[in-house]
Amino acid sequence: MIEVLINADDFGLTKAVNYGILDSHKYGIVNSTTIMMNAKATEHAIEIAKKTPSLKVGIHLVLTWGQPLLSDVPSLVDETGYFKKQGEVYENPDDISLADLEREWSAQIERFLEFGLRPTHFDSHHHVHGIKAFLPVIQNLSEKFQLPMRNAGEHFAGMQTVTDIFFDDFYGDSVVDDYFQNLKGRVTDGTSVEIMTHPAYLDEDLLTVSSYNDKRLKETSILTNSKLPEGFSLRFNINEVKI
Repeated sequence: MIEVLINADDFGLTKAVNYGILDSHKYGIVNSTTIMMNAKATEHAIEIAKKTPSLKVGIHLVLTWGQPLLSDVPSLVDETGYFKKQGEVYENPDDISLADLEREWSAQIERFLEFGLRPTHFDSHHHVHGIKAFLPVIQNLSEKFQLPMRNAGEHFAGMQTVTDIFFDDFYGDSVVDDYFQNLKGRVTDGTSVEIMTHPAYLDEDLLTVSSYNDKRLKETSILTNSKLPEGFSLRFNINEVKI
């Protein structure tokens, strides 16, 4: 049997995102989501999480979108006080103070805890936790909060990851109706796999904050109408981490 974690990223980004994730869980195959703690609809997402205990909720750590929770993390922001753009972070990771980064990401996790919920794991917006220079921070956070992380690449060997492998290709032009049926042959029996998704409906906020929007509608449709192939099962014991 192959265990599958189908995670919906960007919980909290907008209300339309939140409702798309909720429906993809209630009526579809999404069994996990990760929440952005600095977004406009974060508290709306928290309300949904509290009313939907069957939906596992982790933290979507943010470094490349919106504003930080802390005001004294100068290496993380541009001259406007917003997080640096994705390209700048990836091209110049050494410009990021690891102390600033750990304080900000700790604040994001701690804000989630303040709502009385327990996160299952963490990942990051734009996969920035997979940047090699940031691994000391990732390891510290994993140990401090006792949380597994998304297995975002070879750098994570020997670390606490939520699954054995990770697929990020249910995205863009690869969002196709038979994606999940085509999982057969891609994963070895006895292995666990996480599949990243971005379901949503559309609202004005989403059209303003994300260029990835209409494809989210298609993802929602597929996720609410698909079944896993024989030999695959949804994974619910997320905190049984892979080490």
